[in-house]
Amino acid sequence: MSLPPDGGSRPDPHRQPPHRTRAELRRSGARPRRTVHASTFDESGLRALGAQLDRTKGGRRERPRRRRRHRRLRWALGTVAGVLVLLVGATAGYAWYLNHEIHRLNVRGLIDVPTTGADAGSENILLVGSTDRCALKVQNAAYGLCSQGVTGINSDVIMILHVDPARHSLSILSIPRDLFIPNARAGGANKIDAALYEGPSQLVAAINEDFGIPIQHYVVLNFDTFAGVVNALGGVKMYFPEPVYDAYSGLKVLTPGCIQLNGFQALQVVRARHLQYKGPGVTTNNPAYWPSEFQSDLARIRRDHEFLRVLGAAVAKNGLGNPLTDERLVSNVAPQLSVDSQFSTTDMVDLVLNFHSVNPNTAPQFTLPVEVGQFGPYIYQGGNYGDIEFPSAAHDLAVVDQFLHVNSSIDTMTGKKLPAPSQVTVSVLNGTGAYNQATTTSQALGALGFSMAGVGDATPVGAEAETVVYYAHKTNEAAAEAVAHAMTGSVIMAHGPTVDGAQVTVVTGTQFAVNQPPAPAAGTAATAPPASTSTTSPSTSSSAAFAPPSPSVSPLQPWDPRSCNAQGGPGS
Repeated sequence: MSLPPDGGSRPDPHRQPPHRTRAELRRSGARPRRTVHASTFDESGLRALGAQLDRTKGGRRERPRRRRRHRRLRWALGTVAGVLVLLVGATAGYAWYLNHEIHRLNVRGLIDVPTTGADAGSENILLVGSTDRCALKVQNAAYGLCSQGVTGINSDVIMILHVDPARHSLSILSIPRDLFIPNARAGGANKIDAALYEGPSQLVAAINEDFGIPIQHYVVLNFDTFAGVVNALGGVKMYFPEPVYDAYSGLKVLTPGCIQLNGFQALQVVRARHLQYKGPGVTTNNPAYWPSEFQSDLARIRRDHEFLRVLGAAVAKNGLGNPLTDERLVSNVAPQLSVDSQFSTTDMVDLVLNFHSVNPNTAPQFTLPVEVGQFGPYIYQGGNYGDIEFPSAAHDLAVVDQFLHVNSSIDTMTGKKLPAPSQVTVSVLNGTGAYNQATTTSQALGALGFSMAGVGDATPVGAEAETVVYYAHKTNEAAAEAVAHAMTGSVIMAHGPTVDGAQVTVVTGTQFAVNQPPAPAAGTAATAPPASTSTTSPSTSSSAAFAPPSPSVSPLQPWDPRSCNAQGGPGS
């Protein structure tokens, strides 16, 4: 085992600090400990404290909520959101500290919590892992130094936490960082991880507009925050079934077994996307010659989901029933945690009270399916975007519906019914130059009942192109979603200009199809479409250009680290 040491012994978390007077605290620069009555930590006391602090902070007024049973505060959330929940719960008696140390961000485009419709009361919290080295208070050569030009700001991790009070459930959806989307930047298309460079509001807008997922809150963590959380928990244990190595993240485990990881080492695990492993039959001890996995970020997401379950178990093991024993967690996390300015202390306290008992092993964790490009660097409008992934419309829409607990007839942004095809006007532009592509696509959509407004041509963007379903006004997002449901292949929505006065304009790409009309009911005479109408739009790209869509849930591979059991072996 050649992971670096964790820096020495840790203080006993149960040892009480010596009592010091307020004068001594002032001379030492420490904060006086707040005296909090035990009743503060019941449900009504926590809410009252949170609401009072929100008023003094200028936060939102608490919304009316249904009465709930008093519950003992314990948390076992196995997601990055668990960090936030854990922080709030551990600091219920330190809410003043929390309110003054957490950074508040002005994030535009956040959607109000729905009060009606299929998703009433539910919220989606966008959880982002930022690569901003220049924002770190202490520079670390292991991450890359801002002073040496490592100044990129990307979202290495993009997860959405869906909280559903009606079902008392939580679920996570990860979006792969290399997914190429139309609205990544204000100026146009890019990988989704590039959106954060223009600020959190742009990333929120991209997810709202391109995926139809309404975002209510935003939370961002950086390298220091992540490592601080793990260290505050006393580290975590993971079982490594095979030796693994990642030259980019610094991960290097040469001896299999259950290993205690500190924050820095845990960060090496969750950042590893160039993993090599020494499986059966590999005889060399030189990691540089071990086999490599080829799924990059998709493999990392799979391991990150497992790590979140391990983190949740570590939280539960610490038994955070007495918030006064967990001040060290606040000290490590709060000063570096950034949330949107609308995420009030009352909201955080309610999150703790309503979801603290959710089992991390039963909370669903999805990954948005993507089609990985097999053709090398992607050239789009003359620019080189490196390795990319395209969406897979039918799979993506199904996973988003499952994640949000709605069916395909529901507008995911509003929870209302999608419009019928006859209520949607559509124009089509040929975006590839393929012969007659706009006309055949228009005929196929018309056969499904859409009201077709016209056809035309658009300038091709490259040898490979997504089919983009544009809507000019956000009130027409539901119309675009209805059209997207009528197509398969590399199809994605986007907020953008339309033509011919249509609500929706489809710019065709190189890999898509329009669904067949439904079969007529039994006993009903079928009416044949005109001979010139095709129900499947042509594809001009080779099927070998992209790998098949990735799964929404991936099992761990033999070399992936996982939880440890009580005996130090691999967990289930």
